[in-house]
Amino acid sequence: MEPITSLIEEDEDDESEMEAIALSTPPMILELPDSSTQKQQHSRNNSLSTKSQSLTEFVASIKLKSRAVTRALEKKLLRRCDCTGEGRSSRGSGARIYQVWPGNNVFFFHGKLIFGPDPKGLLLTTFSIAISSWVSAIYNIDDDSLPHSLVTRLFSLLLALIVLVNLFLASAFDPGIIPRSNQPPLPFNETDSSNITRTSTENRIYRPPRSCHCDICGNCVEKFDHHCLWIGQCVALRNYRRFLAFIFSALVFFFYVFAISCWRIHGRMVARQSGFMGMVKDCPETLALLAFSFAAIWFLGSLAGFHLYLIAVNQTAYENFRQSYNSSMNPYDRGILSNVKEALFAPVSPSAVDFHAQVSQESV
Repeated sequence: MEPITSLIEEDEDDESEMEAIALSTPPMILELPDSSTQKQQHSRNNSLSTKSQSLTEFVASIKLKSRAVTRALEKKLLRRCDCTGEGRSSRGSGARIYQVWPGNNVFFFHGKLIFGPDPKGLLLTTFSIAISSWVSAIYNIDDDSLPHSLVTRLFSLLLALIVLVNLFLASAFDPGIIPRSNQPPLPFNETDSSNITRTSTENRIYRPPRSCHCDICGNCVEKFDHHCLWIGQCVALRNYRRFLAFIFSALVFFFYVFAISCWRIHGRMVARQSGFMGMVKDCPETLALLAFSFAAIWFLGSLAGFHLYLIAVNQTAYENFRQSYNSSMNPYDRGILSNVKEALFAPVSPSAVDFHAQVSQESV
């Protein structure tokens, strides 16, 4: 009986092994690609590499051409403006003063317009005023909640135009540049005890009282107040009133924009019965303009108040920052009324340098 039982058990083991083999996953059969598939793949790779190489060469050629065009335009513009050192040094004996001027200023229209060396601040200021006026005219005023929208829009554009004109007048003309040593010195009242001359080692001249050398522009400027980065120009004797006109006109403009923005937000909140967070989704451009105009009002108001104080005590910002008269009496302070009259109504002398005049190459 035992041999028969062992045979039966062996048969059962064989059947279970056969079932396991039948149920197991068959092995993966790898098919090698034929030669035609390999050729197609190789040609595809070659075409891709050729296309990428040609695209890289095309981009590189575009970059080279754009650089060449940019350089040509820059040379043409600078040659027309005559504000590069090459244009200045290449002139002969019939050169104009603006062509050989050793300062850092940039001249346009043959020396009629004179700007500071860095225009980024001026461009940023112009863009800020223009975009504020545009947003206010397009979004704020074009609203049913504001009465007389056409009149309101025209008044907003008029204010913006006044601000831009004052900005141009303050930044595009001679602030009071003092001639170099080879030109006649500026006359001043020698009997005035407050007139104390100083020598300028940078420009080899005797500076009149209250003048200072601006390192940014490379000029000595009469009654120097400060170099304003927002207009890209020195603020001094000849453009101080224009600078004040720009500050106060910009302050009025941003007050107007702030009031219109508040009016629109209030009207929308009442009409739609929504809170402040609803206005974030409803009119985000008005909220952004409201925040920007508030910051501009705060900055311009502080600046205007500071200059009103300087006018009242007859100081310049440079003298105030240096604390020139803390230990002594200010010799220029003649009382508030006289100081205001001098700062705002006294006649301004013409430019001491005629940048359009002809000079010899050795004269500057």
